[in-house]
Amino acid sequence: MDREAALKAVRDNVKNENLVKHMLATEAIMRALARRFNENEDEWGIAGLLHDIDVEVTNADLSVHSKPGADMAKQLGANEAVCHAILVHNDAHGVPCVSLMDKALFCADPLTGLITAGALVRPDKKLASVEAKSIRKRFKEKSFAAGANREQMAKCSDIGLELDAFIELGLEAMKGVAESLGL
Repeated sequence: MDREAALKAVRDNVKNENLVKHMLATEAIMRALARRFNENEDEWGIAGLLHDIDVEVTNADLSVHSKPGADMAKQLGANEAVCHAILVHNDAHGVPCVSLMDKALFCADPLTGLITAGALVRPDKKLASVEAKSIRKRFKEKSFAAGANREQMAKCSDIGLELDAFIELGLEAMKGVAESLGL
């Protein structure tokens, strides 16, 4: 599947610019994770980029979200592994994460919110000034970026990463696309 086609589909289906930025950030983290595990970077990136393509279509209804997204990804030409990862990143359906990509997307999804919030509280509101240790400290503050599910992020252990390494990898990945994120 072609990234440009995937990005066009995101732009056609998602009007909320912050949601688009979240999807771009998730793509960056998934690409970094793919490099780390010697997996297909393009495939993992597409999973990250498309994972929330149906949020506006489903009105963010978690009882439905990700099912249409997986179908949309399939229609766009994504392979079965990508479609499955998109489906299972929302655990409301009770479909288990099986593959490494499934597990990676599941834990990467909320990490973007925590890191973005870490940048937004900085005086310059830039990722460049954010350090992984400050994100790790904020991880323990349940009221900080309250929507960023800590239990879900902690599942990084299921992909063989300690939380500190996972946060560092995610932060560096997002710094690499900071201009696209407006951070």
